[in-house]
Amino acid sequence: MRVISLFIVLILFWLLLSGYFKTLLITLGILSCAFCVYICHRMKIIDAEGHPIHLLFKVPIFFPMLFWEIFKSAIDVTKVVLSPKLNISAKIFALKAEQKTSVGINVFANSITLTPGTFTMIIKGNDFVVHALTQEGADGLITGEMPLNKKVADFENVPSF
Repeated sequence: MRVISLFIVLILFWLLLSGYFKTLLITLGILSCAFCVYICHRMKIIDAEGHPIHLLFKVPIFFPMLFWEIFKSAIDVTKVVLSPKLNISAKIFALKAEQKTSVGINVFANSITLTPGTFTMIIKGNDFVVHALTQEGADGLITGEMPLNKKVADFENVPSF
């Protein structure tokens, strides 16, 4: 199933980037996509980590939440930076991830880094070292007020096919 979905994704991506719809070029594109899928299959990299197509159905739920968290954090960082007092209280702290897969851990680490005012510095297994611009940003991640940890754990917990 993943082989077929990878082939379809590659063909659609090729068509999107090329923009050519002539018979010869489409045939060459299909052949090159088939060759890439064959190589990936031989290398045994078409798995849940290499091609996480099973997460596709959760994207419409996860991305709006992530964009909302990014927006709220951007407002908070803007307030801190534009404040005459410049109330920066940078913190470095440890955080335990609830994710079980490497894809989930990567999504969580990248979600933290995408959110303004926070940055994932070190990842060792499920233990993260995170830098936050303010104490409130650190507290939001630690206490779960910023629900990235739980939401990413929900995002990765999709039955694979």
